[in-house]
Order: sequence, then structure tokens, then C-alpha cells
Amino acid sequence: MFTVISLMLTGILAGFLLRRRKLDGVHRLITVLIWGLLFLLGVEVGSNERIIRGLHTLGLEALAIAVAGTLGSVLAAWGLWQIAARRRKEDQA
Repeated sequence: MFTVISLMLTGILAGFLLRRRKLDGVHRLITVLIWGLLFLLGVEVGSNERIIRGLHTLGLEALAIAVAGTLGSVLAAWGLWQIAARRRKEDQA
């Protein structure tokens, strides 16, 4: 844990010191590194027999969580939209 926090703080310090420089290739490098990490995560998951055996169960749970999260977000946004529309009508009247 100390290593992770130290790396993050080092990155923050480096970003602070290099903030005035134009670093064009950094975004491309970050994208490639993220793709690499995702690939390695897939390799790790694919090599774990326990995860592969329970994949059908994990898939159903993930689907349920995704649907519930999406529905909750939609309902919350709809509710806020209704409140904002009501307030707008009151302000115009």
C-alpha cells in the first residue's frame, strides 16, 4: 500500500513540476498503458479456474447490478428533472 501511495504522490509531484511543459505524447502513452493493463487483467482472469467455473453466476450478478444501477440513475435524473421543471415554472409565474 505504501508503494502505491508513494507512486501516486511521485506522479503528482512530477505533474506539478512539469505543468508548464507541453507533453503531447502523454495522452497516447496513457491510453496504450491502460489497454495493456486491461489485456493483462483479462489474461489473469482467464487463467483463474475458479473465476472461469463461476463465470455464468458472475455474469448474472454483474447484469443485475448494471441494470439496477442504470435504472437508479435514470430514476434519479428523472426526479431531478421534474424538480427543476417545477422550479422553472414557479420562477416564470
